[in-house]
Amino acid sequence: MIVALLSCSVALAATAQDSAPLHLKQTIPLPGVEGRIDHLALDAANERLFVCALGNNTVEVVDLRKGERIRSITGLGSPQGVVYVAGLDRLFVANDHGGICQVFDGKSFQQLNELNLSDDADNVRYDDAARKIYVGFGNGGIAIITPADGKQIHSIKLSAHPEAFELEKHGRRIFVNVPDARQVAVVDRDKDQVIATWRTDLAFANFPMALDETHHRLFVGCRLPSKLVVLNTDSGDIVSKIDLSGDADELFYDGKRHRIYAICGAGKIDIIEQSDLNRYKIAAKVQTPEGARTGIFDPSRDALFVAVPHRGSQNAEIRIYHIE
Repeated sequence: MIVALLSCSVALAATAQDSAPLHLKQTIPLPGVEGRIDHLALDAANERLFVCALGNNTVEVVDLRKGERIRSITGLGSPQGVVYVAGLDRLFVANDHGGICQVFDGKSFQQLNELNLSDDADNVRYDDAARKIYVGFGNGGIAIITPADGKQIHSIKLSAHPEAFELEKHGRRIFVNVPDARQVAVVDRDKDQVIATWRTDLAFANFPMALDETHHRLFVGCRLPSKLVVLNTDSGDIVSKIDLSGDADELFYDGKRHRIYAICGAGKIDIIEQSDLNRYKIAAKVQTPEGARTGIFDPSRDALFVAVPHRGSQNAEIRIYHIE
């Protein structure tokens, strides 16, 4: 009877996995890559993926057409954040060690410039309309860089180190996770200063973030306890909270399907349905290797890329999931 019950449980789990709206389409090995993997960037036109192999001190360049790693940019200092600027064909890489932000040519991968942000250069974002790079760094700052010459023109002061942040495309605000201050900071990009701080209601360690700008909703992933906190960006009020799998490090909002994808280091991709603006529910949980907690969402391909680190018999790789 016990065997029968166990068999039934396994069958139900397999059925749930098969019915999930994510299906593994392709796996691309990253041979020789060791340690933790951090954030990714996409060159959509040339079908290249850039992977911050933090523990390996490299950025891995993956050709999505060939389905293979074609280059390793070496000699980095624990790269954490990366952004690709298509119009300039340049790659900006933020390093933890020394807070160095390096600029590379997108074809030769020769270094063109570097900026010293002193410590812990982390998440990187590009404002295409204003043509500015934003890099979180140190004990509380976001550096503003002009991509054409790779020079820092200003910085925004925060109360502690910034983690994930989101730029409004049709507004002038930046929403910033500041976990050590237990807040979300709201920055005015015209003034380059904090204009409000929002709380997450006893959910702390707020690292990942995603934005539904159209419907004025900000999604904040917290680890203590593991929660998705949904904020109204007009008021800063909390409109919903929902349990997540452990160690969430990446959130993406899928506007076409009204879903949130949470990549969690506990070995799950949580898929959350947006029933309406104030109601959310877990639709599925897709099993992944433990430690796989970063990735990138490409809505044009209906694809979610997930970085898997080397652990035990599991080798480092990129998993590409097709979204139903």
